[in-house]
Amino acid sequence: MIIGVPKEIKNNENRVAVTPAGITEFKKKGHSIYVQAGAGLGSGFSDEDYKEAGADILPGIEEVYAIAEMIIKVKEPIEEEYDLIREGQLLFTYFHFASSEKLTHAMIERKAICLAYETVEKTDRSLPLLVPMSEVAGRMAVQEGAKFLEKPSGGFGILLGGVAGVKPAQVLVLGGGVVGTQSAKMAAGLGANVTIADVNLQRLRYLEDIMPANVDTIMSNEYNIKEQIKQANLIIGGVLIPGAKAPSLITRDMLKLMKPGTVMVDVAIDQGGCFETSHATTHEDPIYVIDEVVHYCVANMPGAVPYTSTLALTNSTLPYALQLANKGWKSACQDNLELQKGLNVVNGLVVFDGVAEAWNLPYTPVSQVL
Repeated sequence: MIIGVPKEIKNNENRVAVTPAGITEFKKKGHSIYVQAGAGLGSGFSDEDYKEAGADILPGIEEVYAIAEMIIKVKEPIEEEYDLIREGQLLFTYFHFASSEKLTHAMIERKAICLAYETVEKTDRSLPLLVPMSEVAGRMAVQEGAKFLEKPSGGFGILLGGVAGVKPAQVLVLGGGVVGTQSAKMAAGLGANVTIADVNLQRLRYLEDIMPANVDTIMSNEYNIKEQIKQANLIIGGVLIPGAKAPSLITRDMLKLMKPGTVMVDVAIDQGGCFETSHATTHEDPIYVIDEVVHYCVANMPGAVPYTSTLALTNSTLPYALQLANKGWKSACQDNLELQKGLNVVNGLVVFDGVAEAWNLPYTPVSQVL
């Protein structure tokens, strides 16, 4: 198969979808790999690294899209890429369709094969291609939250861990999945008092067992959330419904219950956000303030630590990408139910129910396109 790796062009996105090590694995199977010049520089990989591994370097993004049967990316195509996508071309990347109606319609119109990292799912319901970036984003949420809690950044002016004689900050984590677990670990490690809210009692029991003494758990419901946000200094939203829009757990009215200078970090922003007042921001301009509450809603948080993120992501994506290249998308998805779950849009048809529901579009069962 002919595989293309374009340079990411989303704001401050420095990750790359395939490392030189990955190029070597594709070459061993007889595939041709074309990498856009400079694609790996942000993650610490030079064009020479890719050449030595066996890739051909192309000067521009247009050439990469024009030649490739499969495009492997990190982030969803943005508007200037739409017209480069060909009918029947396979795109393997994060899409997060439920957060962007424009992107959804664009991919339907292009009649591309859109296989989304975030909905590839194992039989145990885990999301193997979302986990590594959720781990990074969960840890970063605390790092960024601590920074914006500083007074010069607009925050309350509190140190997460406090000091002798001064109480630590209160951190509320919404969602006990991968993001929430990593956030809670980081915040607890810095000495904060942490509360994790989730709707799954079995998950809460597990977290209660493994977390340190400065982490508490509560059931997630409107009453409990309202009570918790009155005291919280940092609120981290890590709620995920795979492939679908995230629920709004904190409404605009609830902001009035919070202390001025409270910081909210919405890690679910890729899926539309779990705060009603959330809208996507960038690393260049990461925050905005509503009702004296600081909102951090960067849609590609792991892009700020590209070396770590690229290696973590490609460790997970490469085995699946090799299956797609070796067998073709249709056979690979027929043989592997995990990959089959990743299909979202195929030849103009929406084959993932969460995307169809988000934008009130006709839904076609994936079996009909396989």
